[in-house]
Amino acid sequence: MLLPIILAGGSGTRLWPLSRELYPKQFHALAGSHTMLQETVMRLQGLDCESPLVICNEEHRFIAAEQLRQIGEDDATILLEPVGRNTAPAIALAALYASRSGEDPLLLVLAADHLIRQPDRFRESVGKAVSLAEEGQLVAFGIVPDRPETGYGYIRRGGPLGDGGFVVEKFEEKPDRKTAEAYVRDGGYYWNSGMFLFRASAFLSELKRFQPEILDACEQAAGAIEQDMDFVRIDADKFSASPAISIDYAVMEKTRAAAMVPLDAGWSDIGSWSALWDVQERDGEGNALRGDVLALDSKDILVRAESRLVATVGVEDLVIVETKDAVLVAHKDHVQNVKEVVDRIRKLDRQEHINHREVYRPWGHYDSIDFGERDQVKRITVKPGARLSVQMHHHRAEHWIVVRGTAKVQKGNETIMLTENQSTYIALGEIHALENPGKIPLELIEVQSGSYLGEDDIVRFEDRYGRK
Repeated sequence: MLLPIILAGGSGTRLWPLSRELYPKQFHALAGSHTMLQETVMRLQGLDCESPLVICNEEHRFIAAEQLRQIGEDDATILLEPVGRNTAPAIALAALYASRSGEDPLLLVLAADHLIRQPDRFRESVGKAVSLAEEGQLVAFGIVPDRPETGYGYIRRGGPLGDGGFVVEKFEEKPDRKTAEAYVRDGGYYWNSGMFLFRASAFLSELKRFQPEILDACEQAAGAIEQDMDFVRIDADKFSASPAISIDYAVMEKTRAAAMVPLDAGWSDIGSWSALWDVQERDGEGNALRGDVLALDSKDILVRAESRLVATVGVEDLVIVETKDAVLVAHKDHVQNVKEVVDRIRKLDRQEHINHREVYRPWGHYDSIDFGERDQVKRITVKPGARLSVQMHHHRAEHWIVVRGTAKVQKGNETIMLTENQSTYIALGEIHALENPGKIPLELIEVQSGSYLGEDDIVRFEDRYGRK
């Protein structure tokens, strides 16, 4: 039986302004109705798999858990990576965790942010890789290239191995255009997908041979595992001692046990807005439109409207992405430079690269709909049965107006119930809590006023989600 290992710790910038540090692309629905993480889990259906082990970071844990719950994947294990150390240490943690009871499963390593449009063919390739992995091979999935691509590393195919597999002759770095064209003409080169299948013990053995310091740090970190609600935590200090290195550099490029199985299943890592345009459905003018969009005399454009009407007139080859707090307009040939915009935003000490205006929490979400020097207005939505922490603020007071549902409010030693059109006032320094005791979402308007309105002005006394 396979144990899927889903790497969901990225915080990419190339799909800004949709992708943010605290809500990156794997948690967005980019090419369908489900998020990238959800689609990764759902395409496992039909394989003989255990519930997946998802690796993500601290900030994303509640988002990952909620998205897994939405598709009925309640038995998944969520392993929290305390600090990013690239793929080799992350996979080592997964292998050690999976082997803790003396088991030695086959690990199917997948990225949470890849698109595969033909999941049946993906499962066929996985089936071919299983027999190779059972024989001790470390199997990489090589994407059959349909164009000369300079943004991916390549795998050079060697002799045949097993049923449909090949020996890996060499891993090649990202090529220039001329070299990429030669690779495609040759027919023996494949894109390196970053997906793998191997026995846990086989990977750990090769990691010990080539990168013992990674294995040592991960073994020490995994030796201090703690269960925290739905999450598995490891020792942060010990894991931080691990070198940051990819599985390719750490193991795959060095081992003699590397094998490759071709994958021709409509794969894309959606590494840019132009890549998303390539895989989305388009109208007769080549336009990929999502949201409230009017495109007049426009051709070969991608427009994504998240919160309002976006209209285009007489434009070509553009990417236009609208969110509640930012708009991107770029030529499709220059979308790789979006990360430079993010770098500029970061240097200006702005916040648009970190979070959206709408922020998700384990109890629901809030939308900062207006912000002044000494006041802020939020629309807060609390899930049925959820409860915010018992807390107080040093620098702000709050007014709450219920617009839908029922609110159970703790104010000091008093508990009151509020329904639609009722309100209450939380004085500066007053200990308080908010709960939704009903069966429908609770929606309220919160008006904050005070000398400081930052999210770090919270003193928590009790929190069912383990936050401090």
